Amino acid sequence: MAKIAKKTKRYPSDLTDEEWEQIAPLMPKPGRRGRPREVDFREVINAVRYLVRSGCGWRMLPIHFGPWQTVYGCFRELARRFLFQTIHDVTLMLDRERAGREASPTAGVIDSQSVKAPGPWRAKGL
Repeated sequence: MAKIAKKTKRYPSDLTDEEWEQIAPLMPKPGRRGRPREVDFREVINAVRYLVRSGCGWRMLPIHFGPWQTVYGCFRELARRFLFQTIHDVTLMLDRERAGREASPTAGVIDSQSVKAPGPWRAKGL
């Protein structure tokens, strides 16, 4: 997989060093047995962010992210572990703390609207 130099951003969607430092501890640790992992999870996250931002397909992923099959396989592994939800929750809490607010919200607001739907009595003309 392509190595990324520190503080080098190829695309606007690439992670900054600060963003990577926040989520790096959440990445899966390499297994103790078997072949050593060659995948750089930072590049996988960069590739996923590129795909989401650009709207391209997996097969159109730029080659410097690595083979699309490898990136897709890693994406599936991270999605199975609910890692993207965890990253979202952690970064949301950090942003709230940075803004001087409590990490977890204590209340929420739900807005609803009533809409009349046709019922069985209207279809029969009653």
